[in-house]
Amino acid sequence: MHDHPPQPATENRAARTARFFTHVQRFRNLIRRRGWLLFVTVGLGMAVQLFIIWNSPPAFASYGSMIVNVKLQLQTGAGYIEELSNFLGTQVALMQSGTVLVHAESRLRTLHPELLPSPTKLQIGVIPKTTIFTLRAVGPDPLYTTAYLDAIMEEFIMLKKEMRTKTSDSTLAGITEELTRLEKELKTSEDELLQFQATNSVVFLQEQGNNAGNYLVQLSRQLAGLQTELELLKMLSLEQNLERQQRGSTLPKAAATQDEGKDATEYLAADSEYLKVKQQVQLMKAEQQQLSEFLRSKHPKMVALTEDITRKEKILDIFKQQSLEQLNNRQSSIELQITNLQSRVKEWEVKSLEVSTKMAQYQKIRSNIARVQSLYDQLLKTMQAVGVDKDITPESVAIHEKASPAMPDRPTLTKSLAIAGLIGLALGIGMLILIDRFDDRMTSFVELSDQFEEPIIGQIPRERLLRKGSELSLIQPDDMRHAFVEAYRNVRSSLVFMSPNGDARPTLLLVTSSIPNDGKSMTTANLAITMAQAGSRVALIDADLRKGVLHRKFKVEATPGLSEVLSGNVEWRKAVRPTSLANLSLIPCGTTSLKSSELFLQPATPALLREIAKEYDYVIMDSAPVMAADDVTSLAPAAQGVIFVIRAQHTSARVAHAALDLLYQRNVNVLGVVFNAVNPDIGEYYYYSKYKSYYSKPKAS
Repeated sequence: MHDHPPQPATENRAARTARFFTHVQRFRNLIRRRGWLLFVTVGLGMAVQLFIIWNSPPAFASYGSMIVNVKLQLQTGAGYIEELSNFLGTQVALMQSGTVLVHAESRLRTLHPELLPSPTKLQIGVIPKTTIFTLRAVGPDPLYTTAYLDAIMEEFIMLKKEMRTKTSDSTLAGITEELTRLEKELKTSEDELLQFQATNSVVFLQEQGNNAGNYLVQLSRQLAGLQTELELLKMLSLEQNLERQQRGSTLPKAAATQDEGKDATEYLAADSEYLKVKQQVQLMKAEQQQLSEFLRSKHPKMVALTEDITRKEKILDIFKQQSLEQLNNRQSSIELQITNLQSRVKEWEVKSLEVSTKMAQYQKIRSNIARVQSLYDQLLKTMQAVGVDKDITPESVAIHEKASPAMPDRPTLTKSLAIAGLIGLALGIGMLILIDRFDDRMTSFVELSDQFEEPIIGQIPRERLLRKGSELSLIQPDDMRHAFVEAYRNVRSSLVFMSPNGDARPTLLLVTSSIPNDGKSMTTANLAITMAQAGSRVALIDADLRKGVLHRKFKVEATPGLSEVLSGNVEWRKAVRPTSLANLSLIPCGTTSLKSSELFLQPATPALLREIAKEYDYVIMDSAPVMAADDVTSLAPAAQGVIFVIRAQHTSARVAHAALDLLYQRNVNVLGVVFNAVNPDIGEYYYYSKYKSYYSKPKAS
């Protein structure tokens, strides 16, 4: 089984597109709500710029230009060289340096004492694809501004001359000092070479090195041959060695001496006799084998043949023992020769290394002399080139146009205000983005899904009020607010077909929110109405004992209600109020109480709710906001499921998370989130308004 690397998740383009349009719609709504901030920042920027222009003193501008002359770089190495790639930026920095500005002011005080100093700004640019500098001086005095720009250009030329002179002089001094040092180093190296040649013959060293190398090669070959022969003698058997001896000499020609050749001849003679006797024994045994087929073992011929074979085998053993002794002697002889050759090789390696060391020392001295001599010659040529360049090099920068007469310089009002307006607009947009980053209120389904893991069981579109201060009405039987009604029907369907963990769907429900004004009471009432319209028997309980409003929405008496029932003053059936809708009953809040949390925590409350749930298909309770009171966290554990309401563009995600955490700490079963008051013109609800004609009554045919 092969392990495959995990594949990256495919990009959900639809989700990415939805998020993009959500951000666009969110920012558009932000501009709608806080667009006045852009007008404020744009107006403020333009006002500040207008104030600056109005109060700025009159200014005069003078223009001039300078050009870079072509300057060839000497290949011999001049002391003052500038690269054109960095030249332009360097010159601009030098023109604006404090040295040039201070010298220009001193020049003006000397040449034009009648001109009073005034603050003057200098701007320098470079014309693209040219080597021309454009200079612009702006100041309150036209005469001083023009003279100041001329002085800056003149002082810059003087600064370049001074830099070139100082650089060339310092270069000549440095080269002279380096030449002196090289002369000393060259003299020392030459003396070292003479001293070496006085104690060593270079020709003899070269010849000695060649001879030592050749002799070492010869010794190495002999040593390799002997080592190979020794290894073969040790590996092969006696018969295999004798066969080798019959085919030829065992030692290479280069390794065989006169004594060794004599030993080898005797060894070959003994080996020949051994092989000859061995062959005779084999022939006699073959003859004995043939005769044994016709003669008995005691036959005279068989007895005589057996005696001959026995005698020959004894002679064969003698020859074999001699051959083994000779073979061992040869191995010992070769080992001694190898030891002798190895010592001679080491001796000549030492001699060869001594010769090589002396030759390396000789070559090092010669190379050092050649290196120092080359540097000396190069610096000598460079010094001559620097001396000539110092006298004949033309100016690298020259004045192209002198300073023009200063003219009034006031920025264009329209252009300045436009720039200020754009800066103000950018500032306003930045502030809006910053406000949006700190605003964690959700505006669309996509943002809600990103913020919460709980399932979203419905989205309720925002309905506009007919007049300011009026209250949104409950769902009516023939309600024309089609998208509004269908949204609650979707919530109803989500609850009807909900069966968490395979259990029966929850019928004892509680509706709450994190903060007031999220629309939980309206959501509770309309959900109960849609449930009743579907034919379910629904009991609507106003469990907000502090500020219950359901009795007012259904226009019934508030007392007696749930408060009296939990206090034990009224039996719950007597607190039930019928409504104008069939299948829908209401238990109002009753008398307001500040001890509602204690009433919910008493043991009889869960039993009461279960008793009521037995007589209705659904029991839906409205409660106080989680963050406003402890009522809901005390009552919610008694319910089978909790519906959490979040209002678009109103509920903070941080506050909603905190409220949900309080519910989860009580082991409450949160069924899902209802997104209330969603703007129908943005996000996913755009399609409700786009296709609202679908709900219109069909025309009569």
